[in-house]
Amino acid sequence: MTTHKFLFFSIFFFFSILSHSQQNQGFSVSGEVTENSGQTIPYATIIIEKTDLSIISDENGKFIFKNVKSGKHILKISAIGFATQKKHIEVSGKDLNFSLRLESELNVLESVTVMGRTATDKVNKQAYSVTAIDAKKLHNTTLDLSHALDRVSGVRVREQGGVGSQSELSINGFSGNQIKVFIDGIPMDNFGSSFQLNNIPINLADRVEVYKGVVPIWLGGDALGGAVNIVTNSKPRTYFDASYSFGSFNTHKTSINAGYTAKSGFTTEINAFQNYSDNNYWVNVEAADLKTGEYFPNARVRRFHDTYHNETVIVNIGITGKKYADKLLFGFTGGQNKADIQTGARMKSVFGSRYTQGNILMPTLKYQVKDLFTKGLNLNVNANYNFGEEQTVDTVFRKYNWFGDYIQYNGLGGEKGRTLMKLKDNNGIATANATYSLGERHSFMLNNTFTTFDRKQEDELVPESVLYQQPRKTQKNILGLGYKFDYNEKWSTSVFLKDYNLKTNYSRSYNPSGNAGDIAYQKFNDNSSNLGYGFASSYYLRPNFQVKGSFEKSYRLPSSRELFGNPNENAFGNIDLKPESSYNYNLGFSYQTNFNKVHALTFDMNVMYRDAKDFIRSTLYTNQVDTYTVNLGKMTNYGVDGEVRYSYRNRFTAGFNMTYQNLRNMTKYEPDQNYVSAFYKDRIPNIPYMFGNFDATAFFNDLFKKGNNLSVGYNLLYVHTYYLSWPSMGSKDSKLEIPKQFNHDLNVVYTMANGKYNIAFECKNVFDNKLYDNFSLQKPSRAFYIKFRYFFNKSN
Repeated sequence: MTTHKFLFFSIFFFFSILSHSQQNQGFSVSGEVTENSGQTIPYATIIIEKTDLSIISDENGKFIFKNVKSGKHILKISAIGFATQKKHIEVSGKDLNFSLRLESELNVLESVTVMGRTATDKVNKQAYSVTAIDAKKLHNTTLDLSHALDRVSGVRVREQGGVGSQSELSINGFSGNQIKVFIDGIPMDNFGSSFQLNNIPINLADRVEVYKGVVPIWLGGDALGGAVNIVTNSKPRTYFDASYSFGSFNTHKTSINAGYTAKSGFTTEINAFQNYSDNNYWVNVEAADLKTGEYFPNARVRRFHDTYHNETVIVNIGITGKKYADKLLFGFTGGQNKADIQTGARMKSVFGSRYTQGNILMPTLKYQVKDLFTKGLNLNVNANYNFGEEQTVDTVFRKYNWFGDYIQYNGLGGEKGRTLMKLKDNNGIATANATYSLGERHSFMLNNTFTTFDRKQEDELVPESVLYQQPRKTQKNILGLGYKFDYNEKWSTSVFLKDYNLKTNYSRSYNPSGNAGDIAYQKFNDNSSNLGYGFASSYYLRPNFQVKGSFEKSYRLPSSRELFGNPNENAFGNIDLKPESSYNYNLGFSYQTNFNKVHALTFDMNVMYRDAKDFIRSTLYTNQVDTYTVNLGKMTNYGVDGEVRYSYRNRFTAGFNMTYQNLRNMTKYEPDQNYVSAFYKDRIPNIPYMFGNFDATAFFNDLFKKGNNLSVGYNLLYVHTYYLSWPSMGSKDSKLEIPKQFNHDLNVVYTMANGKYNIAFECKNVFDNKLYDNFSLQKPSRAFYIKFRYFFNKSN
């Protein structure tokens, strides 16, 4: 056991012993905080006046005071977006349990906000820089999770094409594996290509939390620049939610979510979805006639080899609501996908027969229990192991152009390189999270996240390849200890430590004899360990004005894909990558107000600074097809993002957000160079530095019939011009740049019978503008979609 681990466990054990030594001197007062609809209110503040007792309700709106003296007391309950209320209680001879109901302070803001900032406002009360999306408000749209995230300030989701294309999430300039994605606190690192953000329907989520920079300790892992936590509705219930949409480019999407909970506690859940698209949208490219050689510098053609489909099902079965287990579910996630490969990392190359396919075969375990052994000790354990595989098929010896014409070659070969490469990464994740409350003000948290990776690589075209028999293994373990101090309803502070460990098993080739063609392999085992730390604090200057700040020394360990590459994604490995680290600073402000109970305004702003070393970034090979990752010695990033949102009754809502981020290369001397780098202080290329969103929605309630509602919405995405390569490279006229972009979307949603039946019409990229992302890859042209949804929910 390392010194860091021993320290963590010793502190946790000490406070556990200390808690047992305290004797109850009174009675418990517990309950649940709800709003008028019955929806629970998480993170509400409850204080007992004229005492030092105060507490914040948990994520389910529940709270408990343990040692309340007999007598009459006054409870004061407050939460952002709700009017503060008081309740008189009398403690006499027994424990008390009751519900507390709050009235909405911002009137009907909750019922009208389309892009979540109502029930989810309680999440934003945390000291971290976090924005929450109320996914329930988007369930009638055709959005997937990635495009919903694309509307959050500071966030960009960058895709290589249409439905199912490879995508990369960026938060305040940090992207890829620097950002961790979770489902209900479980890392998605090993889910494979069949289960990614841009093929998961929005209906799977209840809300989505975006943490910018500093990540709370209960989200284990090695995030460097932020995290996204997809929160599903985990409450035991009986419901059925089914939807189907179709539209341009022969796109079809289906989603079914259902659950059943018996009075005995028996629970079963199923989530199933599929996506299909030809992705044959229009693009502007440089093309040439294969026979005559005639050159077309700006040809407008359809993509012709870009079909994608995936099918995924998630099943859980078990029990809930028992003393020994609030939740114990055994599950299985199965899925498959196939994606044609139309082009490489840039649209200089074009393919007509290459494709990839993969599957996910993953058993899962979820276990949650409260008050384990003693009151206040909660445990959450999750585990999964993915036995799935990924394969690239390239066996057609042809050369294609953008018109779909090809030249057939004799013999054996492929478009890029003849292969039937199959990868089985055999990766698993286990997480354990324990929290313990010591009184009403102090709480402790211990989190451990363990991941394992063991790649088995084969190609039936070269079955005896010694290269594919070499070890490619990693084991990561991130151990964290946190402490939270809630002084009162105004001030809350958290501090934490993290221990990062990485073990890597691999081999390198060498020439033992010096003779041409003589290759042998030497095996290596590397170990690394790093210690991170940080804090987050929040203070309310007024009940509706919050200031919060956070700091973190964070590490991000290289991923298995970055170390060993992934031929199926045109990515080469770099076993010499070092862990990247960053000092992350955040300062945030949040203000809410209303006028005459009909107008509501919210203002949010976040100022950030990042100071990163050994920054891992993706770069392009000279063949314009493949990518690889390298360490950049030093990088800084400072910026600001903010949002303003307005609502009028339940008739209209609008919001605007903007992000500016200034990522600079501060590596003055490249390795083995004694002169200043030509790119010193250059802006990091191929990363947008200014972008924003505007949305507006009008509501027509009880249209034609009571309980039937119509909404008409508009969304604008703006991305400023940015360079594809280093700004100092080449002359002004020769620099490659991604031009300024405007994307306009329209939607009309009609709900009937209070949301039981729903129909939505959407037009995306209304003006058919040219849209780009990674390495100038073009995104879909104008498209139209329609979606039907049925929803039934039975209260338990």
